[in-house]
Amino acid sequence: MPDPRFIENNYPFQSYLGFKLVEWHEGFARVEAPISPFMQNRQGIPHGGVHATLLDSVMGFAGCYTGDADQRQMALTLSMTVNYVGQAQGPRLIAEGHKTGGGRKTYFAEGTVRDELGTLVATATGVFRYRS
Repeated sequence: MPDPRFIENNYPFQSYLGFKLVEWHEGFARVEAPISPFMQNRQGIPHGGVHATLLDSVMGFAGCYTGDADQRQMALTLSMTVNYVGQAQGPRLIAEGHKTGGGRKTYFAEGTVRDELGTLVATATGVFRYRS
């Protein structure tokens, strides 16, 4: 569980999808989301947009950890590439993001989405710009 000092209120879209930040530290973040019926596509599996949203969010968090509860860092996604590689079987999606590099104004990150059973569902890489 992340340090309670760093827990932020869910933003409306996050609340709607039901994902929660469950781990967050320097260069890393993890979110989890229950798979709900409204997330399903025509085939009855989670829509790829759900995976992309989780990946975008977790990679964003991974690059914005400051270690100071009074200093919030935000970032904008400049580009993101998502690869869909498997089909979720379990009842929960787990996304992990890692900051992989960058500088003063931008950073790079990679992420994965797995189901609760460990099945790799999607991967992503992204470029993010810090907001001042």
